[in-house]
Order: sequence, then C-alpha cells, then structure tokens
Amino acid sequence: MASLNKVMLIGNLGKDPEVRYTPSGTAVASFSLATSDRIKNKNGEWEEKTEWHNITLWGRTAEIAGEYLSKGKTIYIEGRLQTRKWQDRDGKDRYTTEIVGEKMQMLSGKGEGGGQGGGQRSSGGRSYGQQEQGGYEEPVFNPDDEIPF
Repeated sequence: MASLNKVMLIGNLGKDPEVRYTPSGTAVASFSLATSDRIKNKNGEWEEKTEWHNITLWGRTAEIAGEYLSKGKTIYIEGRLQTRKWQDRDGKDRYTTEIVGEKMQMLSGKGEGGGQGGGQRSSGGRSYGQQEQGGYEEPVFNPDDEIPF
C-alpha cells in the first residue's frame, strides 16, 4: 500500500527566520507559522483559533527565506511532516514535530506584514522549491553532525 505525507499551509510568520548552516555548509532555516480558523464555541459565538507550526527549510529555499521573509509575512508552504528525536540538557529524550518545506511561495505584497524588512521586495508570487535547486536532495541526517538549532 502506498503512503502519503503532504502538508499545505497558508499562514503568517510568527518570527523572522533563523538561518544556520550544517557542518557541510547546507543552509537550514527555521521559523514558526501561524494558521487561523474561525470556529463556533459552545455559546454559538465565533472565535478565532490559531495553530502554530514549526517550519524547516533546506538549501537555496532556506537562503531565500532568510533574505526575504520576516515576522508577519504571509506565505504558502508545501512539505511533509517529520518528527525528530533529540535529548535535552538532562539527557531526556524529546520529540519535535515540524514541517519540512519543499515548496514556498511568498504571498505578502511590498510592505505587508509586521516585519522590519521595510526595504524588502515582494516575490511577485514567485514560488521556490526543490525543482529550482538543480536536483538538490535534502541531506540525510547524520547523528554525528551537530544539529544547527
């Protein structure tokens, strides 16, 4: 039986992307993305419910995110869910579920969003993803490498 792991989100950045590099020099960007839904509460009143998602981008897409994205910008992300296991300072196992973005499209126009990137340009709806990276494949996680975040 085939399986499918696909996530598509449109939301606003909760913080500026943090871009780091693996020991081999591959860019990795991480940031939070907020999506909101309107739901009726038990009193029949509409409420807005916000869900926060951890986003990770790799390679050229990560570099573009670091250059053009800022807190408050609206983007479309397409990717897959991934859960990582790591150890905290006390040596206890912890788990982080994130969306590994494979495609990204900037939706905010010039000057939109709450970030401090006043001089940043709009992408004009341009989409970024694996196909623009010359066959780029996400690096395989090596447990001996330091995780950059």
